[in-house]
Amino acid sequence: MKTKLLALCLLAIGTSHAKDINNNYTQTKQYYSQLISAPTPNTAELGLLMNMLPKGADLHHHYSGAIYAETYLEWVGRQKFCIYSEDNAALNAQKFHINTAPNDASSKICLSADATRQNNAFYRELLQKWSDKDFSNHSHQQLAPDQNFFNTFFYFMPVASYAMHEGFQSLKERAQAENVQYLETMVDLAPSISNKELDEKMNQLVQNPKDAEAIFTRYADFMTQDAASQQQINAYIKTMEDAAKGIDSNDFKLRVQAYVLRNLSPSLVFSQMYSAFAADKASDLIVAVNIVGPENEHVAMRDYDLHMQMFKFFKKRYPDSKLALHAGELALGMVPPEGLKNHINDAVQIAGADRIGHGIDITHEKNADLLLKKLKEKDIAVEVNLTSNEFILGVKNEAHPIQVYRRHGVPFVISSDDPGVSRNNLSGEYLLYASRYKPSYDELKNTAMNSIRYSFLGKAEKTTEMQALKQRFDEFEAKVAKMIKH
Repeated sequence: MKTKLLALCLLAIGTSHAKDINNNYTQTKQYYSQLISAPTPNTAELGLLMNMLPKGADLHHHYSGAIYAETYLEWVGRQKFCIYSEDNAALNAQKFHINTAPNDASSKICLSADATRQNNAFYRELLQKWSDKDFSNHSHQQLAPDQNFFNTFFYFMPVASYAMHEGFQSLKERAQAENVQYLETMVDLAPSISNKELDEKMNQLVQNPKDAEAIFTRYADFMTQDAASQQQINAYIKTMEDAAKGIDSNDFKLRVQAYVLRNLSPSLVFSQMYSAFAADKASDLIVAVNIVGPENEHVAMRDYDLHMQMFKFFKKRYPDSKLALHAGELALGMVPPEGLKNHINDAVQIAGADRIGHGIDITHEKNADLLLKKLKEKDIAVEVNLTSNEFILGVKNEAHPIQVYRRHGVPFVISSDDPGVSRNNLSGEYLLYASRYKPSYDELKNTAMNSIRYSFLGKAEKTTEMQALKQRFDEFEAKVAKMIKH
């Protein structure tokens, strides 16, 4: 009798709990709908909700572009470097660039980190050069937005790898503060190696792609057998694994993508690609291979087809490797119209991409309707980066293809790209998504779920993280239901 009564009590408790969960969900859904239903969404309250929202993962994320300029300046100070306050050809000095000669701040034109902070005008201008700060306010002489964006990396790059563990820790703390449980970040360029004979043959493929497969094979076999190449790859892995020690916890996971730079010579891109794939196979921390860099630059456009053939070659050798490729980060006018016709398609059909980064030129691609169908059928997610797409490409609001992806059922995730340079965060990206495109609460929730669903975590880890995200949503909805009662 007692056993039966206990079972009935437990059943009643379970039923009551399920009812509470459903009520919390309904109230949260109604509250969110009210915030986005007005012609002008209530962005202040919506911002509060997006900060509280469980976001799962940030899947398109550049480590060096995620660290804020203020942190880089602190690292300059710790290493006793200085920053040039003016151009000086005799000293090979360029304003706002870091001088890595320790204790060289005695020079009148090279300021220490402390002196930089104390010089308010110079400090403010430095933040504008090392990030996109104040760009829209027209408070400084402006370059083209994309040039301003990509130039920032040349300023802080000398210290970007200085305190990687500390950098990971700060990104973890920031992610946890905005309810992100998994970060997949691009940290460092894969190492390259030189072989004069093979470099020459590889670089000739630009004019004559004949026998590319044979040359790819020779170069890859050379690097496999080359002790210096293997040593560099092992050092590359060790650097990141050492930096990541102790970062994972019960409520947060960090993984890394190895990447290559698309604006270099074919031989450098190929050797970096070999290293990236080899590192991905050798390390559990590394979960994918990517290609980065301004897609509209001459070399990137000229060699795009060749790069996709390289990926195809390595995908055959490393079939378990995942590819998250920057593709279609282009807008009409940046390149001739024919340059918009094939990048996303080739990343999918030739290289074998598992995810697409940006995917902005989709509507200009040849047979775009068929490509959209293919993305849906192959379940290939697009990484949407609203802030950087607006800043770099000038694509925003209804001009953004996120609406096309939604209509055609192509999966997508919301990500931050370079939040340190953009001076934004993932919550800010979700605010743009919610206020501009007014997804239903269920769609908003599913978008967050997609970030775990399309991550490159292993199957068991993905299941665990998905369960954790569902639990986070239950807690979030209970908190919102309580908040709106007051």
